[in-house]
Order: sequence, then structure tokens, then C-alpha cells
Amino acid sequence: MKSFISIIIFCFTASSYSQTDQRIYDIIKAVSSERIEADITTLANFGTRNTFSDTVSNTRGIGAARRWIKSEFEKISTECNNCLNVFYQKDFVKAEGNDRIPQDTWIVNVAAVQKGTKYPNRYIIMSGDIDSRNSDGSDYTKDAPGANDNASGMAGAIEAARVLSKYKFESSIIYLGLSGEEQGLFGGKGFAAYAKNNGWEIIGVLNNDMIGNIEGVNGVISNRDFRIFSEPVPPTETERERQMRRFYGGEVDGISRQLARYVLKTTQTYMPEMNPMMIYRLDRFGRGGHHRPFNDLGWAGIRIMEAHENYNQQHQDIRTENGIEYGDKLKFVNFDYAAKLTAVNAINLASLAWAPPAPTHVSIGGVVEPSAKLKWDKVDGATGYKIYWRDTTSPTWDYSRFVGDVSEFTLEGILIDNYFFGVASVGKDGFESIVVFPNSVFR
Repeated sequence: MKSFISIIIFCFTASSYSQTDQRIYDIIKAVSSERIEADITTLANFGTRNTFSDTVSNTRGIGAARRWIKSEFEKISTECNNCLNVFYQKDFVKAEGNDRIPQDTWIVNVAAVQKGTKYPNRYIIMSGDIDSRNSDGSDYTKDAPGANDNASGMAGAIEAARVLSKYKFESSIIYLGLSGEEQGLFGGKGFAAYAKNNGWEIIGVLNNDMIGNIEGVNGVISNRDFRIFSEPVPPTETERERQMRRFYGGEVDGISRQLARYVLKTTQTYMPEMNPMMIYRLDRFGRGGHHRPFNDLGWAGIRIMEAHENYNQQHQDIRTENGIEYGDKLKFVNFDYAAKLTAVNAINLASLAWAPPAPTHVSIGGVVEPSAKLKWDKVDGATGYKIYWRDTTSPTWDYSRFVGDVSEFTLEGILIDNYFFGVASVGKDGFESIVVFPNSVFR
């Protein structure tokens, strides 16, 4: 009788972790396309936000833009009983030796930190870019409204702060505006170094760069598709880790790729109308984004963006040639779509911030045995663990089993040779950590 009752309890507990959470649906509903439209309009109306543009004027240039962004974060903080720590983070960049820097300048980022209640030193970041550009990235006098690139991503970060500031989370969330992206990712480099110097634990970076266009230059129109770019493995991996990959697999199982899979799964669960596309590449071919400086320091970071770009509206002087209208204008932004991608970010920020830490050490065994064995170190805040596995050629975690509050488990009849495996922590409300790929082997 006792064992029968235990089985019932285990099955009930396991099934409870497959349920969705109403708060996530509430967050989706709370995201406002009207507020996002207003914010993108304000940012575009500063005329230009070029990194080297006017910093004194209150109506034009990057100085006015960053002061307005800071004031919006401060307004949000006032409404949530000062729940945000809002500040500038800046670094000085010299023109000498860099042909993309026409003059010495301060690269100024704007951050709003919502501290976690249980793990205040664990941070999830949503970033957008403050700066804009026209055909010449060094031209800071002509108009560069940057409505989509990247007022859309910046407006998304502000709106996410408005919505999520109504909740309390166990881990910290940072809503971040980065500068100097168009001249060499300077803002991201500066803030990543700032985080490292302060000993922060960065769980993941969701970099939003262009989330407002639905009509591609190739004629494809879709308000459902979006891309998630992620690198395969961190550039900071050790030689031992590289050798382990050669023998045991994991070529596409680095921490950024796991973050991408997490966003994919969360979106498919709560926003099935959307079509997330995982792109197995650090960024678009030959191009860069502000998640990369965080990747360079060994942290998980991905780029979330529209699927169908229009190059006539990126990095272009405003003009009309041969009947084609060029320039990054407000009229080309779809605000409902920007709201959808903002919601994608918000639900993943919330899910990660409500989840317990991921296991730091996961070990796998089962060589020449008819089963796969996994061991892991338990983590504070986890009420159970879930084992994931997939075919070696599958891009996503297709199978899973909740195994309860244990530190090891054997998957009987699942051959270790035929699958890849991972382990996630599960909290009391069912929120899961990012899946951890095994980092050691036992026999």
C-alpha cells in the first residue's frame, strides 16, 4: 500500500509540472502595442541617435534619447515603489586608431535593475540599442530616425520593464539600453566588463535588435515568424571541453544554444501562434549584435529579431530612388508585431527569473549498457529535476521525464549511444532552469 501511494504522489507531482502558469498569460496580455508605438515614435523623433550626435539638446541627438529612456525607467520605478535601480554606465572611447570613431566620445548605456528576492546576484538581461545610423555610420548630422533599428528593441525593453515591474522574481532582471552598437558593439563590451568586474552571474542575455518589421525585401510578409540566433559553444571553452566534445558530442549544445532552445520551448508553450526559428549561427552572416560581447566573456546570449528584413530600410539615408523609398521610418514599423516579440521576451525573462538555478555539474554514464544514467548536484530552490533527451540530429529537446527530488536517475532502455541528454532544475511553481548538457562522464 505504501509503495502504491508513493507512486500516486509521484505521478501527481510529475504531472503538476507539466501545467502552465496563468501569470505568464497575464504578462502576454499586459504588453501594449500602443505604448510601444508611442515609445518608438518618441525615439524616432529625436531625429538622429547616432553615437556621436548632439548630447546637449533636449530635442535632438543621442543625449536627449538616453535622458528620455532613463526618465521612463525612473517613472516605472516610481510606480512600483522604487523597485528599479536606474543608472548610467559609461566608458570613454578614443578616435585614435579606429576609423569608425570620428571623435573621442563617451559611450553611455542606460540600465534598470529589478533585484531578485532570493538570488539577487543572478541576472537575466533584455537589451535594446539606443543608437541609430544612416548610410554613413560616422555621419552624426543627417537624420537617422532608426525606427526599427533599433527604437523597436529599445521600446520593447522599456515595455517589458513596465509589465514585469508589477511582479516579484527570485532572480534579478536588467532592462538595458546599449549605445555604440553601430561602430563596434562598444556599449555591450562596456556593460559586459562592468558585470564581470562586479562579480555578477549572468544567466542569459536576450538581445533585441530590430523587432518591428514584417515585410521582407524579398516580398515575404509575416507577423508570426521571428529568428533566434545563437552560437554553438562558448569561445571561452577549455581544451579539455573541446576534447570531450570530440568523443562525447555536444557540438551544438553550448549555453547560448540551450538558452535559444529555452526561448523556443517557452514561446511554443504560451504563444503557439508564433513561429520561432532557431538559427544555428552567432548572428546574421558577416554581421554582429550586442549579445556577442557577453558571449565573448563566456555568458549565454542570443539575438531575437524579425525573420524578414528589408535592407532598403536599414543603414540608409532617407531618400527615394527609382521609385524605391529608403530609410528607417516610422511608417515601416508594425507595432503589433513589436508587441508580440516584446511579449516573447517578457515571458522568458519571467520564466527564468522564477526558476531555480540550473545544476552546475551534470554527469552521464551508461557505456555498453542498455540504459542511460545521469547524476547532478542538487541546487537551492529546486523541488525536483527533469531529464531531457533528443535524437542526435534533432535541434530541440523532444523527450523529457520529471524524476522528482533526486540527484541521479537511470533511464532504462534508453541507449546512451543514440541520444543526447540534459538536466533542468524545476521549482515549486513548475518553472524550469535552462537545460544543462552533461559536463563529465562516469562509468
